[in-house]
Amino acid sequence: MITHYPYDQLGKANYGWLKSSHHFSFANYYNPARMGFGSLRVINDDWVEPLRGFAAHPHKNMEIISFIRSGAITHQDSVGNEGITESGEVQVMSAGSGIVHSEYNRTKEPLTFYQIWIEPNKLNVKPRWQSKLFPKALSESALPLLVSGFEEDNGHALFIQQEARIYGGKLAAGAEISVPILHQAYVLCSSGDFSINDSSKNVAMTKGDGAEVTELKSLVIKARTESELIVIDAP
Repeated sequence: MITHYPYDQLGKANYGWLKSSHHFSFANYYNPARMGFGSLRVINDDWVEPLRGFAAHPHKNMEIISFIRSGAITHQDSVGNEGITESGEVQVMSAGSGIVHSEYNRTKEPLTFYQIWIEPNKLNVKPRWQSKLFPKALSESALPLLVSGFEEDNGHALFIQQEARIYGGKLAAGAEISVPILHQAYVLCSSGDFSINDSSKNVAMTKGDGAEVTELKSLVIKARTESELIVIDAP
């Protein structure tokens, strides 16, 4: 089953320096029908103006993943991690027993990124932060695995404290791929135009859209144009 959420139906926030579209209830946007999707609690599609950002603030017991779409984000936290994550890179922060961090756009260009929060399957772990560059080339056959909580994926995917996998990247126009689903999935269209299919319908996805996928073991994706997308498979 596929449930489509068009971009113009998402929750919206505009603080001037920060513009955000919320797939689930967050901050001043509250929708009792959109409180999360299983262990997936937050997906924010954020735009941050140059030389602005999020001042130091705390988190606890949450896996926070940032997929940088354009620009660069500068991270600093209370356990000594510092780093810059650029377009095409992904960063992961396990808040665990507690961490304070800041995130800034230190560049002269706007920053756009997806902020994804997943509830962990183990509480109060040691806080940690990582970032990694993934292939930017167009693919016609598969989406790279970006993030995983499974031991067998160690070494080529960023680790999170949850039995989840996140795939993402760019598909060439005309590409058709299949993505396995262990639990249930949430699909994000970062750019382009593609379709996702189950046995009963074909759902068209355009920039900014989201979709919930349940009761499927795999998902067929067909790119009509060059497309960037993310598939979050989480319990």
